[in-house]
Amino acid sequence: MIIATETSPKTLENNQQRFYSPEEYLELEAAAEYKNEYYDGQIIPIVGLTPNHNQIAGNFSAALNFAFKGQPYQVFMSDLRLWIPQTRLYTYPDVMIVAGELEYAEGRRDTITNPVAIAEVLSDSTEDYDRGKKFKLYRSIPSLREYITIAQSEMQVEQFSKTDDNKWILSEYEGENAVLALTSLPFQIELGDIYDKVNFESEE
Repeated sequence: MIIATETSPKTLENNQQRFYSPEEYLELEAAAEYKNEYYDGQIIPIVGLTPNHNQIAGNFSAALNFAFKGQPYQVFMSDLRLWIPQTRLYTYPDVMIVAGELEYAEGRRDTITNPVAIAEVLSDSTEDYDRGKKFKLYRSIPSLREYITIAQSEMQVEQFSKTDDNKWILSEYEGENAVLALTSLPFQIELGDIYDKVNFESEE
């Protein structure tokens, strides 16, 4: 997911930063032409998704859906919103997996709160945020057991898995024959399948 870094008219008013309530954000988001992230009073536009970004997210989501056919897991792409009340974050992860029943944000049917795994496709503009601040915010989700970051300029995947004693373990994967095996769910995939039809030259 790519977050705009330039000044947005939604986040500034009379050259001063305006803070929005979650209710104001949801009202604005319902009428917005493009999706926006909300974090602790600020509204941040999501812009600039590339063909590689969409291809990678689609490949990963499609493989998950096929593997989980008939099983109690649901896979969602970035059209479904996530609410993290502990950190006051509304966001749209590239891929989310829920085990069992969906838990909705209060009064909503378009926003969930209980993913067991999240995957984000990295870009130059969001890599530091997705690996750092955003991962810290995601770690406050009680149900979350796994976080995956997928580079879009090379075959490289990072997997952060939560242990029973609340530690996060990093595993790294590189090359088309490397196999990513989820620890929280019965699923594995070769990186070559995640990156199928991805044109790395277009990122240069």
